[in-house]
Amino acid sequence: MHKRILTLGEVMMRLSTPGYERFIQAGNYDADFGGSEANVGISLAFWQQEVALLTALPANDLGKAALRYLKTGGIDTSFIATTAGRMGLYFLENGAMQRPSKIIYDRFDSAFAAYEGRELDWAAVFHQVDWFHWSGITPALSAPAADLCLRVLKEAKKHGVRVSGDINYRRNLWRYGKSPLDILPELIAHSHVVIAGLTDFANCLDIHDADFVAACEKAKARCPSIQVVATTERDSVSASHNRLGGMLWNGDTLLRSHVYDMPAIVDRIGGGDAFMAGLIYGLLHKTDREALEFAVAASVLKHSVPGDANYVLVEEVNQLVSGENIGRLLR
Repeated sequence: MHKRILTLGEVMMRLSTPGYERFIQAGNYDADFGGSEANVGISLAFWQQEVALLTALPANDLGKAALRYLKTGGIDTSFIATTAGRMGLYFLENGAMQRPSKIIYDRFDSAFAAYEGRELDWAAVFHQVDWFHWSGITPALSAPAADLCLRVLKEAKKHGVRVSGDINYRRNLWRYGKSPLDILPELIAHSHVVIAGLTDFANCLDIHDADFVAACEKAKARCPSIQVVATTERDSVSASHNRLGGMLWNGDTLLRSHVYDMPAIVDRIGGGDAFMAGLIYGLLHKTDREALEFAVAASVLKHSVPGDANYVLVEEVNQLVSGENIGRLLR
């Protein structure tokens, strides 16, 4: 069954060094687009869900190229604004073996960071919407972005829409005079499904606990709307060899997923967004356990796909969950 999902967040241009070159070596960069919430949306659209994105793009050819990227990814762009300002950028140096990957952000004062969404018709935006997704990256960018995120969350509550939030704590983004503890507790309090690890709980809810379930229980006591908390567990053997599993707490039980070995990672970027998209899809269509397994398998497959977005089919994710067609030549 098709569901309609709404997301909010910035779309950036991604500039990657060719192959495994370091920044200091690169004479050119491979250009693409990405952004956490857009990545989630494209995954869900690829799984035949209806997805709309709220964002602002610059009124220039880069904005037009990003809009084309989103449309190609199956995103409903009806509510995307075109405004004055610049395109946010991020630069990626792909790691290998024991050398980690690196990201440099250049997204401050972007078109999205200044966007207030005053022209939005909320009845139209939330028409037939089943789910709204936000991430902690958006309120980290600017005061207008944080205010817009809260406004959309309040509208989601008014329209009876289920809400997920990927807390996504990014220390280097909070530069406009507010801390995560000033902003995020109120946003989390409007959310039903939360992606958070112990570091996120500590920095965003001031919950300092070494036990995941205990931290989840404290988060729910503070934010009673929380129904599900999930997170990934990553063991980094090297930049190109990780092991990945996941946990989901549903208020009663802690579920743990199968753990996958990923010895030859192609692109780690967007792995968390693929997990988030898989969890949304799973919770809309499956049991909690099935949702967790689907989310982890979707994230694992993302590590084999270059770029930000996870271009894999529902059937491929299900096959990985069931152990079918792993690494086979299909023809």
